[in-house]
Amino acid sequence: MKAFPAHINLNDRPVLIIGGGAEALAKARLMLASGADLALIAATFAPETEAELEGRARLIVRKPVAADIESAVLAFIADTPAEEARRWAEIARMAGVLLNVVDQPELCDFTTPSIVDRGRVTVSISTAGAAPVLGKRLRADIEALLPPRLGALADFADRYRETVKAKIAPAERRNFWEDFFDGPIAAQLLAGDEAGAHEAMLALVNHPDTEEKAEEKTGAVHIVGAGPGDPDLLTIKALRLLQRADVILYDRLVSDEILSLARRDAERFYVGKAKSNHAVPQEEIEARLIEFARQGKTVVRLKGGDPFVFGRGGEELEALRNASIPVFVCPGVTAATGCAAAAR
Repeated sequence: MKAFPAHINLNDRPVLIIGGGAEALAKARLMLASGADLALIAATFAPETEAELEGRARLIVRKPVAADIESAVLAFIADTPAEEARRWAEIARMAGVLLNVVDQPELCDFTTPSIVDRGRVTVSISTAGAAPVLGKRLRADIEALLPPRLGALADFADRYRETVKAKIAPAERRNFWEDFFDGPIAAQLLAGDEAGAHEAMLALVNHPDTEEKAEEKTGAVHIVGAGPGDPDLLTIKALRLLQRADVILYDRLVSDEILSLARRDAERFYVGKAKSNHAVPQEEIEARLIEFARQGKTVVRLKGGDPFVFGRGGEELEALRNASIPVFVCPGVTAATGCAAAAR
């Protein structure tokens, strides 16, 4: 590693930024998001910096002095000529204060990463100052893979930590949490059904018989639209589900390019239909979905286009609900829309 990654708790702790322009404002936004007690010092402040930070940070209009840096946990130098930045970097090192100098990685004790913020879940990407644009591109890729409610899922798990410790034997806790994050309760929460997730979680942790609970463990089924076949038209949610699925039942119109995005170790079953040629009868498809879910697996029922446009998704949804299987729907781009978009 070129630098050691660490997530620092800056809540209510003093952070200093020397500078009052656009670069200082960019760093100030990051620090305010972390809850820092933020001060900016500059001979003059750009109007936009002053307007955005007024009342949110202390704006001190004067030249900085050594004592300013010495009282900080972290310090940033921005919008400052190179020679002056080097002088302040030396003062910061003598004071033992970690320093970041914008666009001068050789003077930095730390760099600010590209950040994926999901509340309790934070992912940081750093290129040690070598290629910031690459870091931003990687951030965009990771943003697409992580559910928006991932932080809420972490908060939910934290809320039940003590209850699980009290109810579940130490040897079983790891398996319990692995099953939880792979199972239908987590899927409920990520889908926005927080009340249902709390009800199911309370029932799970209060179950008196661990062995019986393991036998009754139920997975979930996701009815997913694969779009018209172009991987670029697959929704972000559909991609996430494909990469989490234990079992995939797919139709004739699902392309090989779409299937290649799934988990490599996922079981795959072709259940496609053509005129007068049904590989698997509809009733058997529904029975397989129920069977795999009752084995505790995450199942994706993958359909071309949108699952409810000529896809018989409604029949499968009803069958799963009647069997008390947790089921969720991920719409897809309809083939008709995809064809229209591709027309020249």
